[in-house]
Amino acid sequence: MELIPYLLRHTKLNNAECEAIDNAFATETFAKGTLLSQPDNHHQNIYFIERGLIRAFYNLDGKDITHYFFDENNFLVSFESIFFNRPHPYGKQVLEESCLRIIPYSKLDELCKSIPAFKDYQLQVSLQVISMLSDKTLALQFQTAEQRYKNLLDKFPGILRRASLGHIASYLGITQQTLSVIRAGR
Repeated sequence: MELIPYLLRHTKLNNAECEAIDNAFATETFAKGTLLSQPDNHHQNIYFIERGLIRAFYNLDGKDITHYFFDENNFLVSFESIFFNRPHPYGKQVLEESCLRIIPYSKLDELCKSIPAFKDYQLQVSLQVISMLSDKTLALQFQTAEQRYKNLLDKFPGILRRASLGHIASYLGITQQTLSVIRAGR
């Protein structure tokens, strides 16, 4: 879904506000495999995914670990860099051709100051991200690998066609071999 229709489903904006937001966000298409940012970056851009799939990842002991998948109608924000002025631990990689709306945080902050409804929505997005991270932490601590796999398929129904099994296994916190066993049992 395009940015403005998406926002209008979640907040009240007038035509002038919609135009200001639309003009502030650049539109760019990225090819599969494009690295938007490396882990441990000071990235200040906010992304909205109109079409495509992005993964957030980090490196641990030379291994590439998928932290989260972001698909259509999601914002990507480097909270650590923007709000705490420290390196953001996650890199971002395009997993399929993607159309993104992009805005530097400084411009977004200006929009929030001039459009109260947009500022309120920014808070909602931040709370959704906190909830998402909390859910993932709870899943890793208290769910079996099979339960995490089922939840992933519920949350991202087409993920098996869109992401590699290696990325899926690392997201679930299991090996590819364990993922194969789980999939065979389905």
